[in-house]
Amino acid sequence: MSENTKVKKRGFFAEMVYSNPVFGLYLGICSALAVTTSINNALGMGVCVIVVLVMSNIIISLIAKITPDDIHIPVYIVIIATLVTVVSMLLEAYTPELFSALGAFVDLIVVNCIILGRAEAYACNHNVAESAKDGIMMGLAYTFSLLAMSLIRQILGTGILSLTNPMTNETIFSIRLIPAGFEIPVFTSQTGAFLTFAILAALVTAYKNHNDAKEAEAAKTAVKGAK
Repeated sequence: MSENTKVKKRGFFAEMVYSNPVFGLYLGICSALAVTTSINNALGMGVCVIVVLVMSNIIISLIAKITPDDIHIPVYIVIIATLVTVVSMLLEAYTPELFSALGAFVDLIVVNCIILGRAEAYACNHNVAESAKDGIMMGLAYTFSLLAMSLIRQILGTGILSLTNPMTNETIFSIRLIPAGFEIPVFTSQTGAFLTFAILAALVTAYKNHNDAKEAEAAKTAVKGAK
């Protein structure tokens, strides 16, 4: 059974887990730890990474055959840096508060291992459609990771689940889930970020190990049945 067949049988959720760049491959951890204090920050960073990842994959796939091997990394970095600059300028123009909250981590998308890693490992060897799909899947997996961390940190740290419109700063919803005085402020700090990451990474690893064991057992059963 090929790896592609396994991925298809796992379904969308399992694929998000197995290809998860943050909790599965441990890429882009710095930004994940830094910006996940709120859902707004997580969504903002996630959308930025998705846009840059998809566009860079598409462009790199188009020029891969005409890019000399000895300069392809610098070329990829220039492409990614250009896209990040455009995204950063759009954020600053239309969502200044989100841009201020994300700070330098928007610019650091240029050196995000997820972006360059997918360009080098996938986009340069596949067609435009496949590269775009890969960018969307990896971007969504990264965004889901940020959302999972931000949900835990925001709720436990502030007791409130809220979301605002980044363009108008109007509150879309704000719900208090933990009574005032019972919050755990440590989750809004760096310590809370590491704790949240460790817990979620452990859960993802446990899920993958359990699923791998089930697949191995099913494969053994199939082999015995064939005999």
